[in-house]
Amino acid sequence: MKSKKQLFVWILPFLVLILLFFIVPLVYMVISSFSNSDGLTLDQYKSALTNSYILQGFKNSITLSAVSALIALVVTMFAVYAIMRFSEPVREKVLIISNLTSNFSGIPLAFAFIVLLGNSGLFTLLFEKWGIDALSSFSLYSWSGLLLIYVYFQLPLSLMLLYPIYYGIQQQWKDAAALLGASTFQFWTKIGIPIMLPGIVGTFSVLFANAMGAYASAYALTASNYNLVAIRIGALLSGDIFAQPELASAIAVLLGVTMITAMLLSEWSIKRTRRNL
Repeated sequence: MKSKKQLFVWILPFLVLILLFFIVPLVYMVISSFSNSDGLTLDQYKSALTNSYILQGFKNSITLSAVSALIALVVTMFAVYAIMRFSEPVREKVLIISNLTSNFSGIPLAFAFIVLLGNSGLFTLLFEKWGIDALSSFSLYSWSGLLLIYVYFQLPLSLMLLYPIYYGIQQQWKDAAALLGASTFQFWTKIGIPIMLPGIVGTFSVLFANAMGAYASAYALTASNYNLVAIRIGALLSGDIFAQPELASAIAVLLGVTMITAMLLSEWSIKRTRRNL
């Protein structure tokens, strides 16, 4: 009993932190989404679900998140496969670099891309000087620019999530498959990828949720010029014309429901995949 009380004392600050900075804001947001000056109402959700501009924001965010997550997942699948062929010290250094770059996001990341690929960016000016038209049809402040930034900050996270999954593929399985006459391609298509598939699906859901909640990089790059859910919530809270915190809360709840739905679908897909193995 004494040890349990000591343990509770040690974790009490953490519980208080969760209560003050997660539970209380979450409860307030949900209550605010059902409120207006007249009391409890569903008008905020009605406005959010019938407003074409808000629905377009959801469509853009879901599309951008899904595409960036898919691209990052495919790239890192090949990257981790290549990393696994290096020695252990080299792999550890790559993971350290990935961990460091995963923290490089938000406004600093957007500023770095503007310096490099903006209208007066380093690479833009160099390519113009050299007569190369590689960036003539590319705009950093458009959907393609946002996609590039989203893929960039998704790559380190995807690599760190996929590395343990690849690491779980044991060398004995490869040796046994080779002794039975299976090629490397056959091993990965018949054994490796099916075993890794639940982890790959889980990684995709995490990347999707990570992109759906991204705000600072997109806002720093496009401000309110590109319609995303996170930017709409920020605009309604800050009040470009006048603040609508209740509507922002309703959109935030719908955003949370979207992310939870994606996670539940991922969990269902993982369980179904494991049953079929």
